[in-house]
Amino acid sequence: MASTGSQRTVIVRRAGGLQLRVNGTLASFQREDPEVTGPVWWALAAPIVLLPARRRPPRVLLLGLGAGSVARAMRILDPAAEIVGVERDRAILKLARRHFGLGRLRVEVVADDVFRYLRRERRRFDLIVEDVFVGPLRTVHKPPGLLEEAFPLIGRRLRPGGLVVSNTIHEGPAVVRAMRRFGARVVSLDVRRHWNRIVVAGRDLPPPREVRGRLAGQGPLARMLSQVKIRER
Repeated sequence: MASTGSQRTVIVRRAGGLQLRVNGTLASFQREDPEVTGPVWWALAAPIVLLPARRRPPRVLLLGLGAGSVARAMRILDPAAEIVGVERDRAILKLARRHFGLGRLRVEVVADDVFRYLRRERRRFDLIVEDVFVGPLRTVHKPPGLLEEAFPLIGRRLRPGGLVVSNTIHEGPAVVRAMRRFGARVVSLDVRRHWNRIVVAGRDLPPPREVRGRLAGQGPLARMLSQVKIRER
């Protein structure tokens, strides 16, 4: 979770794992078994298996790295992936290295604001995951200008045929509209018993039935599918 402004960051041991909470929101979760994390993080990582074979190894950009839960899931799904993670909060990165093993994930970590990073970056990516929120638990939201300013910049950093993923809670319709710039097809992974809707878009994104079939072929994702409804937007 990338962030702006003052915030409260704590480590909590609960439910057999380690949680990173930022302003009350659950930003990262890790158990001793690296394949066991929450369905939201698996859903954010899942589109890496939808990239065509010619994209191997893929180059992935994570906007809102947090403590690395999505990066860890991606490492399991595609060990060869080149992953760049952007996180503004240096306190979160310090906790991620100390408690969540971020240094072992082979992620190129960038400590910066996502707007500033996107303006200066010149590389292009096969998969871009936007997981950026600000604010406390009950009113958590996208930073001002993210959809209007950052999404066009994301489009410039996307390789032809690449996929964009966005984690949304209270702003689903607005995010879906903004995602249409990346491809005619927009699919959501709605996580049951969570507020999160994971929105995926791209020129070559398959329809929901095919998405489910391809995810079902991956062990950790197959277990996640019982908690996710996949539909076209």
